[in-house]
Amino acid sequence: MSPEEIALVRESWQKVLPIQDTAAAIFYARLFELDPALKGLFKGDMAEQQRKLMVTLNTVVTSLDNLAPLIEAVESLGRRHVGYGVKAEHYDTVGAALLWTLGQGLGELFTPSVEGAWTTAYTTLAGVMKQAAYA
Repeated sequence: MSPEEIALVRESWQKVLPIQDTAAAIFYARLFELDPALKGLFKGDMAEQQRKLMVTLNTVVTSLDNLAPLIEAVESLGRRHVGYGVKAEHYDTVGAALLWTLGQGLGELFTPSVEGAWTTAYTTLAGVMKQAAYA
C-alpha cells in the first residue's frame, strides 16, 4: 500500500472507532443480508465476534506500514477459517459488507479515494488469508 492509502485508511478508521460497536453490528447485519447462509458459520456469541472483528481491524490498520510481523498470524487466521466452513468466495462477500459498512458509517467522508484505499487493504489481507488457506 502507498503511504497515501495507509493515511486514508488510518484517518477514516479514527472516525469509525467511536462507533465501532454499531459498525460491527451493521457489518454483520449486512453480511447476513448479502448471504444468509453465512449466519450458520457463527456458532458463538455474536457480541464477542463483533468485538474480535473490531480488535482485528484495529490491529491491521495500525500495522499497515509494517505488515510483515502480522503475516504469520493472518495466515493462521486464514487456515482457521477453513475449519469454520469459510470458502474462498466468502471473502468477496465479507469485503463487500465491509466496504458497505464503512460507506454507511463515514457517509460523505467515504470518498472514492478512501474506498480505494480500504479495498487495497482488504484485498491484501484477504489474499494472504486465502493463499494460506487454499493453496
